[in-house]
Amino acid sequence: MVLRKKEGLTQSELAQKIDISHTQVTRYETKGVQPPADVLKKLADVFGTSIDYLVNGTADEKAQTALTDAELIKQFKEVEQLPETEKKTILTVLAAYTRDFKAKQVYVL
Repeated sequence: MVLRKKEGLTQSELAQKIDISHTQVTRYETKGVQPPADVLKKLADVFGTSIDYLVNGTADEKAQTALTDAELIKQFKEVEQLPETEKKTILTVLAAYTRDFKAKQVYVL
């Protein structure tokens, strides 16, 4: 949907370009139906990208989808820029904190 809107196409226009029904485009965008390989190829051609990008996106897009807290995303991006030893230290502290929090939750219930 993002690529379609970025290109300024309606669902109907995209459907015509890739020779499928408007209803099928709607299913792909709103129902989570995965298009078959031939349709993915047509979509990749229309948007000037790869099938891999359509299926997997980028690491940033995955993070944006998985994480909704903007401050958390910002902090993780900053941590990503640190030297490897610093990243490992932060991940160790984070893992310890989350482990301890989960343990406390067990006793609270």
